[in-house]
Amino acid sequence: MSKNRRIPFGYMMQNGMITTNPAEVLAVLTIFSEYMVGKSLENIAINMKIPYNEDKIWNKNMVKRVLENEKYLGTNVYPQLICEEVFKKVNERKSAKATSLCIIPDELREIRNLTVCKECGKRLFRTKAELWDCRNHECRPFLFKMADEMLTGAILNILNTVIANPVLIEAVATVSEYIPTSEIRCKQSEIDRAIDNGTKTAEEIRNDILRLTEPKYKHCTYSDVNQKTELLKSLIDSRNQLNTLDIGLLRSCVKRITVSHSCVIEAEFINGVIIKNETERSNDNGSGSKCKDNPCKAENNGSTSSAEKG
Repeated sequence: MSKNRRIPFGYMMQNGMITTNPAEVLAVLTIFSEYMVGKSLENIAINMKIPYNEDKIWNKNMVKRVLENEKYLGTNVYPQLICEEVFKKVNERKSAKATSLCIIPDELREIRNLTVCKECGKRLFRTKAELWDCRNHECRPFLFKMADEMLTGAILNILNTVIANPVLIEAVATVSEYIPTSEIRCKQSEIDRAIDNGTKTAEEIRNDILRLTEPKYKHCTYSDVNQKTELLKSLIDSRNQLNTLDIGLLRSCVKRITVSHSCVIEAEFINGVIIKNETERSNDNGSGSKCKDNPCKAENNGSTSSAEKG
């Protein structure tokens, strides 16, 4: 297990004195120069050839700490590695970049934490233009513009549908189920034959049964779906239709939200039931795609049923 560095990257202890580490100094200078030409913290981290500490792999937080470390300007203990002008420019650039980042409201941050792309499963990206999209380079961008109001409206619609129609979140599951493997069935048959034919002593049969107990137990499944369904019912029981999104209710009821490239938003509730808010795309006024709300649908164990909005 690697230890945390006590001496900043770029330095080392030699004969009881802190001095420069030539290989690490070169890496520090590379980090500053790469950031100055516009490379991201993550990109710099990926391309680092020298380990940060023993076998510890670089990440963007480590790069950020290097860029912010004022010890590189020189102190009574630490030799100077970076001139004041370069250090100032780098940190001015970093501060300007930080202030230009999209500031997302708390409500939308909660939604973003739950929302992923239906196709690739990666978290969605929200732009400064208040639009949502999939930025996974292995996936593809949305075919429509997904604005804040569309996403929050669809989620609100789903919650109101469930409040008006609690039957949509019904999910019945077997609490406990035992599914033996072919190996377990084979060993059980051997035990049964030994009992019928008397080919083993009672002590040997008892030991065989005890040895088979553990693998049998491992293949017993337990489902808490019924408990979670009852919890959902208690959370929405007697609730009035929502005029605005209730983030607390959303967090308690919904495990995940997915958005597909074809304008379908789904909420997977904590008991596994999926409610869809389907929308149809149109090209009115030639201004690009927009979505219109349709009734929600509930899915449970592969079945789908329609429900009118409440």
